[in-house]
Amino acid sequence: MVKHIILWTLNPDLTAEERQRVLTDIKTGLEGLQGVVPGLVDIHVQIDGRIDTSNCDLMLDCTLESEAALRAYAVHPAHVDVANNKVRPYTIQRVCLDYAL
Repeated sequence: MVKHIILWTLNPDLTAEERQRVLTDIKTGLEGLQGVVPGLVDIHVQIDGRIDTSNCDLMLDCTLESEAALRAYAVHPAHVDVANNKVRPYTIQRVCLDYAL
């Protein structure tokens, strides 16, 4: 099993309304990959409850069956579509931590 954790910072030029829409769209898009991407065991996007000590805006926390499943997830068309249309246009920073369980 492999954990794949991503932290993103949203573009600060987004209005409060745009920010909420983007957060919701990212969460819906990424969590919608459950059952679509082979080897994806669990996926959760944290967008609520952020407190002032945070220095990022949202977190992806997912579990995959193996490193091979993680590599396949990265290029799966459904994942690429979400990344290219819901995440990348609205974020300015991405930090990733992948590790074996």
